[in-house]
Amino acid sequence: MYYNGGYYLWLVLVPLLLGIFAQSRVSSTFKRYSGQLSASGHTGASAARRILDDNGLQDVGIQQVRGELTDHYDPKANVVRLSESVYGSTSVAAIGVAAHECGHAVQQATGYFPMKIRSAIIPITNFGSKMAIPLLLVGVIFSLQPLVTIGLWGYLLIALFQLVTLPVEFNASTRAVKSLQGMGITSAEEQGVRQVLTAAAMTYVASLISAFTQFLRMFLIYGNRRRQH
Repeated sequence: MYYNGGYYLWLVLVPLLLGIFAQSRVSSTFKRYSGQLSASGHTGASAARRILDDNGLQDVGIQQVRGELTDHYDPKANVVRLSESVYGSTSVAAIGVAAHECGHAVQQATGYFPMKIRSAIIPITNFGSKMAIPLLLVGVIFSLQPLVTIGLWGYLLIALFQLVTLPVEFNASTRAVKSLQGMGITSAEEQGVRQVLTAAAMTYVASLISAFTQFLRMFLIYGNRRRQH
Protein backbone atom coordinates (compact mmCIF):
# COMPACT_ATOMS: atom_id res chain seq x y z
CA MET A 1 0.00 0.00 0.00
CA TYR A 2 2.88 2.37 0.78
CA TYR A 3 4.38 1.68 -2.65
CA ASN A 4 1.10 2.48 -4.40
CA GLY A 5 0.48 5.40 -2.07
CA GLY A 6 3.79 6.90 -3.11
CA TYR A 7 2.69 6.80 -6.72
CA TYR A 8 -0.64 8.42 -5.87
CA LEU A 9 1.18 11.19 -4.02
CA TRP A 10 3.42 11.96 -6.98
CA LEU A 11 0.44 11.93 -9.32
CA VAL A 12 -1.04 14.71 -7.19
CA LEU A 13 2.09 16.74 -6.43
CA VAL A 14 3.69 16.84 -9.89
CA PRO A 15 0.74 18.41 -11.79
CA LEU A 16 -0.02 20.69 -8.84
CA LEU A 17 3.51 22.09 -8.68
CA LEU A 18 3.77 22.32 -12.45
CA GLY A 19 0.49 24.21 -12.59
CA ILE A 20 1.63 26.66 -9.92
CA PHE A 21 4.92 27.19 -11.77
CA ALA A 22 3.19 27.73 -15.13
CA GLN A 23 0.70 30.26 -13.74
CA SER A 24 3.47 32.08 -11.89
CA ARG A 25 5.56 32.30 -15.04
CA VAL A 26 2.64 33.60 -17.10
CA SER A 27 1.89 36.31 -14.52
CA SER A 28 5.52 37.39 -14.13
CA THR A 29 6.24 37.37 -17.88
CA PHE A 30 3.05 39.27 -18.72
CA LYS A 31 3.82 41.81 -15.99
CA ARG A 32 7.38 42.24 -17.25
CA TYR A 33 6.41 42.91 -20.86
CA SER A 34 3.37 44.94 -19.88
CA GLY A 35 5.91 47.57 -18.89
CA GLN A 36 7.59 47.51 -22.30
CA LEU A 37 5.75 49.67 -24.81
CA SER A 38 5.72 48.82 -28.49
CA ALA A 39 7.51 51.28 -30.76
CA SER A 40 4.67 50.95 -33.27
CA GLY A 41 2.22 52.62 -30.88
CA HIS A 42 -0.42 49.98 -31.59
CA THR A 43 -2.80 48.91 -28.85
CA GLY A 44 -3.88 45.32 -28.45
CA ALA A 45 -7.18 46.19 -30.13
CA SER A 46 -5.69 48.07 -33.08
CA ALA A 47 -3.09 45.36 -33.69
CA ALA A 48 -5.85 42.76 -33.63
CA ARG A 49 -7.90 44.77 -36.10
CA ARG A 50 -4.97 44.99 -38.50
CA ILE A 51 -4.28 41.26 -38.31
CA LEU A 52 -7.90 40.33 -38.85
CA ASP A 53 -8.33 42.74 -41.75
CA ASP A 54 -5.07 41.54 -43.33
CA ASN A 55 -6.49 38.02 -43.32
CA GLY A 56 -9.79 39.09 -44.84
CA LEU A 57 -11.68 38.80 -41.56
CA GLN A 58 -13.35 42.20 -41.48
CA ASP A 59 -16.50 40.52 -40.18
CA VAL A 60 -14.80 39.36 -36.96
CA GLY A 61 -15.50 41.82 -34.16
CA ILE A 62 -13.31 42.92 -31.26
CA GLN A 63 -14.72 43.50 -27.79
CA GLN A 64 -13.31 44.47 -24.43
CA VAL A 65 -14.08 42.20 -21.48
CA ARG A 66 -13.42 42.52 -17.77
CA GLY A 67 -10.59 40.82 -15.95
CA GLU A 68 -6.94 40.08 -16.61
CA LEU A 69 -5.82 37.42 -19.08
CA THR A 70 -9.46 36.65 -19.88
CA ASP A 71 -8.72 37.05 -23.58
CA HIS A 72 -10.29 34.55 -25.97
CA TYR A 73 -11.81 34.06 -29.40
CA ASP A 74 -15.50 33.17 -29.44
CA PRO A 75 -16.23 31.30 -32.69
CA LYS A 76 -20.01 31.28 -32.11
CA ALA A 77 -20.20 35.06 -31.75
CA ASN A 78 -17.34 35.54 -34.25
CA VAL A 79 -15.64 37.93 -31.83
CA VAL A 80 -12.15 38.34 -30.42
CA ARG A 81 -12.56 39.36 -26.79
CA LEU A 82 -9.66 41.19 -25.16
CA SER A 83 -9.22 41.84 -21.45
CA GLU A 84 -8.95 45.31 -19.96
CA SER A 85 -5.18 44.97 -19.61
CA VAL A 86 -4.83 44.10 -23.32
CA TYR A 87 -7.50 46.01 -25.26
CA GLY A 88 -6.21 49.56 -24.86
CA SER A 89 -2.60 48.85 -23.91
CA THR A 90 0.33 49.56 -26.23
CA SER A 91 2.59 47.10 -24.41
CA VAL A 92 4.44 44.23 -26.08
CA ALA A 93 2.55 41.77 -23.87
CA ALA A 94 -0.84 43.16 -24.88
CA ILE A 95 -0.08 43.04 -28.59
CA GLY A 96 1.28 39.50 -28.33
CA VAL A 97 -1.82 38.24 -26.52
CA ALA A 98 -4.17 40.02 -28.94
CA ALA A 99 -2.33 38.58 -31.93
CA HIS A 100 -2.58 35.09 -30.45
CA GLU A 101 -6.36 35.32 -30.15
CA CYS A 102 -6.55 36.54 -33.73
CA GLY A 103 -4.60 33.41 -34.65
CA HIS A 104 -7.59 31.38 -33.46
CA ALA A 105 -9.92 33.44 -35.65
CA VAL A 106 -7.69 32.73 -38.65
CA GLN A 107 -7.66 29.03 -37.76
CA GLN A 108 -11.45 29.03 -37.76
CA ALA A 109 -11.63 30.81 -41.10
CA THR A 110 -9.10 28.53 -42.80
CA GLY A 111 -10.54 25.31 -41.40
CA TYR A 112 -7.50 24.36 -39.35
CA PHE A 113 -8.05 20.63 -38.73
CA PRO A 114 -7.00 20.33 -35.04
CA MET A 115 -9.35 23.20 -34.21
CA LYS A 116 -12.18 21.37 -35.97
CA ILE A 117 -11.49 18.31 -33.83
CA ARG A 118 -11.41 20.37 -30.64
CA SER A 119 -14.68 22.10 -31.50
CA ALA A 120 -16.33 18.77 -32.32
CA ILE A 121 -15.45 17.13 -29.00
CA ILE A 122 -16.25 20.10 -26.75
CA PRO A 123 -19.86 18.94 -26.02
CA ILE A 124 -18.68 15.42 -25.15
CA THR A 125 -15.83 16.80 -23.04
CA ASN A 126 -18.17 19.12 -21.14
CA PHE A 127 -20.44 16.18 -20.37
CA GLY A 128 -17.46 14.10 -19.26
CA SER A 129 -16.10 16.81 -16.98
CA LYS A 130 -19.48 17.17 -15.23
CA MET A 131 -20.45 13.53 -14.99
CA ALA A 132 -17.12 11.69 -14.55
CA ILE A 133 -16.96 12.01 -10.75
CA PRO A 134 -20.67 11.28 -10.03
CA LEU A 135 -20.70 8.24 -12.33
CA LEU A 136 -17.45 6.91 -10.91
CA LEU A 137 -18.59 7.32 -7.31
CA VAL A 138 -22.01 5.75 -7.90
CA GLY A 139 -20.41 2.92 -9.82
CA VAL A 140 -17.91 2.17 -7.04
CA ILE A 141 -20.45 2.47 -4.20
CA PHE A 142 -23.00 0.17 -5.85
CA SER A 143 -20.44 -2.02 -7.65
CA LEU A 144 -21.80 -1.09 -11.08
CA GLN A 145 -18.93 -1.73 -13.46
CA PRO A 146 -20.49 0.01 -16.53
CA LEU A 147 -20.84 3.30 -14.60
CA VAL A 148 -17.25 3.09 -13.39
CA THR A 149 -16.05 2.51 -16.95
CA ILE A 150 -18.05 5.47 -18.26
CA GLY A 151 -16.69 7.63 -15.44
CA LEU A 152 -13.11 6.68 -16.34
CA TRP A 153 -13.83 7.43 -19.98
CA GLY A 154 -14.98 10.88 -18.88
CA TYR A 155 -11.57 11.53 -17.32
CA LEU A 156 -9.85 10.23 -20.44
CA LEU A 157 -11.91 12.51 -22.69
CA ILE A 158 -10.82 15.53 -20.66
CA ALA A 159 -7.19 14.48 -21.12
CA LEU A 160 -7.67 13.94 -24.86
CA PHE A 161 -9.26 17.39 -25.16
CA GLN A 162 -6.16 18.93 -23.56
CA LEU A 163 -3.98 16.94 -25.95
CA VAL A 164 -5.84 18.28 -29.00
CA THR A 165 -5.68 21.79 -27.52
CA LEU A 166 -1.86 21.86 -27.60
CA PRO A 167 -1.36 22.07 -31.40
CA VAL A 168 -4.22 24.57 -31.62
CA GLU A 169 -2.57 26.91 -29.11
CA PHE A 170 0.97 26.51 -30.46
CA ASN A 171 -0.22 27.12 -34.01
CA ALA A 172 -2.11 30.26 -32.95
CA SER A 173 1.08 31.61 -31.38
CA THR A 174 3.08 30.82 -34.52
CA ARG A 175 0.52 32.65 -36.64
CA ALA A 176 0.63 35.59 -34.22
CA VAL A 177 4.41 36.00 -34.47
CA LYS A 178 4.36 35.72 -38.27
CA SER A 179 1.56 38.27 -38.59
CA LEU A 180 3.29 40.78 -36.32
CA GLN A 181 6.56 40.27 -38.19
CA GLY A 182 4.94 40.65 -41.60
CA MET A 183 3.25 43.92 -40.64
CA GLY A 184 6.24 45.28 -38.77
CA ILE A 185 4.14 45.89 -35.67
CA THR A 186 6.65 44.42 -33.21
CA SER A 187 9.77 44.00 -35.33
CA ALA A 188 11.95 45.40 -32.56
CA GLU A 189 10.20 43.54 -29.76
CA GLU A 190 9.84 40.06 -31.25
CA GLN A 191 11.70 38.41 -28.37
CA GLY A 192 9.25 39.87 -25.86
CA VAL A 193 6.26 38.60 -27.83
CA ARG A 194 7.78 35.13 -28.02
CA GLN A 195 8.48 35.14 -24.27
CA VAL A 196 4.87 36.04 -23.46
CA LEU A 197 3.41 33.42 -25.80
CA THR A 198 5.85 30.72 -24.64
CA ALA A 199 4.90 31.36 -21.01
CA ALA A 200 1.22 31.11 -21.92
CA ALA A 201 1.85 27.83 -23.74
CA MET A 202 3.28 26.36 -20.53
CA THR A 203 -0.16 26.58 -18.91
CA TYR A 204 -1.60 24.31 -21.62
CA VAL A 205 1.22 21.82 -21.15
CA ALA A 206 0.54 21.87 -17.41
CA SER A 207 -3.19 21.32 -18.03
CA LEU A 208 -2.43 18.35 -20.26
CA ILE A 209 -0.17 16.72 -17.66
CA SER A 210 -2.73 17.41 -14.93
CA ALA A 211 -5.55 15.85 -16.95
CA PHE A 212 -3.61 12.69 -17.80
CA THR A 213 -2.28 12.21 -14.27
CA GLN A 214 -5.80 12.67 -12.90
CA PHE A 215 -7.08 9.96 -15.23
CA LEU A 216 -4.17 7.69 -14.30
CA ARG A 217 -4.77 8.29 -10.58
CA MET A 218 -8.45 7.39 -10.87
CA PHE A 219 -7.59 4.33 -12.94
CA LEU A 220 -5.01 3.12 -10.40
CA ILE A 221 -7.32 3.74 -7.45
CA TYR A 222 -10.14 1.80 -9.08
CA GLY A 223 -7.78 -0.95 -10.17
CA ASN A 224 -6.43 -1.24 -6.63
CA ARG A 225 -10.00 -1.43 -5.30
CA ARG A 226 -10.81 -4.29 -7.64
CA ARG A 227 -7.73 -6.23 -6.57
CA GLN A 228 -8.73 -5.77 -2.92
CA HIS A 229 -12.12 -7.30 -3.68
